[in-house]
Amino acid sequence: MSTTATEDRAKLWEEERSARPDRARIRAKIGGLHCSLCTGTIEKALGQHDGVDKVAVSLTHEQALIEYDPQRTQPEELLQTLKDIGYTIWDPRKTRTFEEEEADLVRERNRLIAASALSLVSIPLMFVELFGDVGWAWLPWVLGAAALVAVFGLAWHILVMALQSLRRGILNQHVMVEATAFAGIAGGIYGMTVAPPDFPTGGFFAVSVLAENYHIFSEWLSLIVRTRSSQSVKRLLDLQPDTARLIEDGNEREVPIEEVAVGDHVRIRPGDRIPVDGTVRDGHSAVDESLVTGEPVPVEKDAGASVIGGSINGFGTLAVEVTAVGEESFLAQVIRHVEDARALKPGILHLVDRVLKIYAPSVLILAALAFTFWSAGLALFGAEADVDRAVFAALSVLVMGYPCAVGIAAPLAIVRGAGAAAEKGILMRTGEAFQAFRQVRTIVLDKTGTLTEGRFTVREIEAVDGDRDDVLALAASAESSSEHPVGRAIVASALDAGLRLEHAEDFEALSGRGIRARVGSKTVMVGSPAFFGTSGLEVGELAARVEELETTGRTVVLVAQEDRVVGGVGLGDEIREGTKEAIAELRERDIAPVMVTGDNERAARRVANELGIEEVRAGVLPDQKADVVRELQKRGRVAMVGDGINDAPALMQADVGVAMGAGTDIAIESSDIIIVGNTLESLLVAIDISSRSYAKTRQNVVLAFLFNGIGVPLATTGLVYPVWAMVAMIGSVSAVFANSLWGRLSLLSEAVRSVGRHRDTAPAEVA
Repeated sequence: MSTTATEDRAKLWEEERSARPDRARIRAKIGGLHCSLCTGTIEKALGQHDGVDKVAVSLTHEQALIEYDPQRTQPEELLQTLKDIGYTIWDPRKTRTFEEEEADLVRERNRLIAASALSLVSIPLMFVELFGDVGWAWLPWVLGAAALVAVFGLAWHILVMALQSLRRGILNQHVMVEATAFAGIAGGIYGMTVAPPDFPTGGFFAVSVLAENYHIFSEWLSLIVRTRSSQSVKRLLDLQPDTARLIEDGNEREVPIEEVAVGDHVRIRPGDRIPVDGTVRDGHSAVDESLVTGEPVPVEKDAGASVIGGSINGFGTLAVEVTAVGEESFLAQVIRHVEDARALKPGILHLVDRVLKIYAPSVLILAALAFTFWSAGLALFGAEADVDRAVFAALSVLVMGYPCAVGIAAPLAIVRGAGAAAEKGILMRTGEAFQAFRQVRTIVLDKTGTLTEGRFTVREIEAVDGDRDDVLALAASAESSSEHPVGRAIVASALDAGLRLEHAEDFEALSGRGIRARVGSKTVMVGSPAFFGTSGLEVGELAARVEELETTGRTVVLVAQEDRVVGGVGLGDEIREGTKEAIAELRERDIAPVMVTGDNERAARRVANELGIEEVRAGVLPDQKADVVRELQKRGRVAMVGDGINDAPALMQADVGVAMGAGTDIAIESSDIIIVGNTLESLLVAIDISSRSYAKTRQNVVLAFLFNGIGVPLATTGLVYPVWAMVAMIGSVSAVFANSLWGRLSLLSEAVRSVGRHRDTAPAEVA
């Protein structure tokens, strides 16, 4: 997707895949991911399968992307491996419902409540043992029982995942937390059997309880943030009504939206939210599409106009023929694009993952060495072994080395940024977008539909001889099958004028140049003056008028019948509101805007001059846009903003591809960021969110590694009481969470309080 290492990896993967048709891919949605060590666990477990070539796991999107040889392994085996190591799997093609996500949160909340209750019992008893001198012989037994309940009851799922990981030779955070818990139990048993009377037996059992409790807490808190961020996107897009008024034999009846099929007709009354994507067959109204496209002005809808599910009907009543329902609708496709976010991770996440792969073994080895040194190694220096200190050192190293803070540092900041972006109508589809967008120094902007409204209207009609209406009717007849904005504008203008259109046959679209079709018995061509020039057609007396119109910024197409130019049509397109201000702000930030368009140089320059864009690439064909982006990437990172099928290659080539929300499916699929609101000002917001998110990621990583870098060596001295090590570890993880949500902690508390509520009462905004 780009020239960065991560994007090169994606590009290489695609090239290898296309070169190896014998390989297959599956994508698995995974439940139970906790931190970056989980991704390493999954990648290693799946990578051990014979026939698996590549595995990429995304913590932020909770999914694995697997490439494998179907002759040597099967998807069922791969998915079973994920289940065996303790993760849950669900259908990647389906969006998890609000109720399913809430059920997970409620289950984990109840587990947390029970674990916290054990901690509330254990902590006072631990301090009584330390400072009370009451001589309660039963106290260690109670704390020991609490530890067993925590490890083998409430945290059984963690133990299972740890054992499954060990069975595959994988050391991760589940192994480390269980090592800590069992070390605490072992220390408690040591205290109850051979240790001196003043040994803090109960304190060791309490550490086991607290370790499991805090791991459960961090799992639940991570689930809260990820779920609420996901739901902020869904609430933004969850605009489709549950029912529709189906028209059958002249009668209407209200039916569930699931019963509506393509080709059915539905009635939309004034004030209704439109339930389906469709085409107006009868009626007139103005439809508010701002929730979908961001356009603030209601759009007039007559027979033949398209409507999008989720938009709000205005004053009139419409009869709409259904063109898309369910997974094929605009809203469902946008949600699916978000759910299909690619598993590739930004560079800083790859760095953290690489560190964590050696981190867990290092901590476990260091704990063993500390225990060995204080229990036996001192004899090498002629000193007496200190078993108590050895136990303290080993357990404190395990507690201090708990990797949750490191593992959640980067993903939590990214997930938090995704939620903030979604609230602004910006869908950050990939982790790369968070890293790369802040570094972009050039933004390539498609003219039509991005800088301008993208709705051409016919302004002038020129005829060589004969009637102007004849020229318009001829052009509209030939363009009747065209999907190009210019063609649609010509057809709309002819219909508005009440002209009769003839049926066109043998329609051929000539990419970036024009169209050719047979109208009646004659061949008609409609296209740009440049196209006509290369085709050898003489423009003749229209040449001066074409030049005049292009000078004023018009887009001009010529019309020819049987290789004879009969006229021309001048079309205009208005600049989007707020675009000029957005371009000025980009320039102030030292980001160079570059316009790329297939339009003529004069029309492009007029728009560029009005917007303050100095660099213009005009007359660029669709397959050349990616070449322009590739050329500009020699200067630095490049973002591409577009909305059409012709923009897809350039969106894929750019370091960051930005699709306007009203764009085509393939443009959205090719992008890293989707601007649902369809306004250029959102680019500035996206850049700000990218910068803040990456800064927060770096802060979190520094916080996490700073704690572990100081705490673990200190713990090896055996001078740190394990309970205080636990307190310090809790402070480290809490600092990462607080830093990620700084300034919006109230949203987290509201998200916590909202768990288990009915959806209608869920907060409007989320973290």
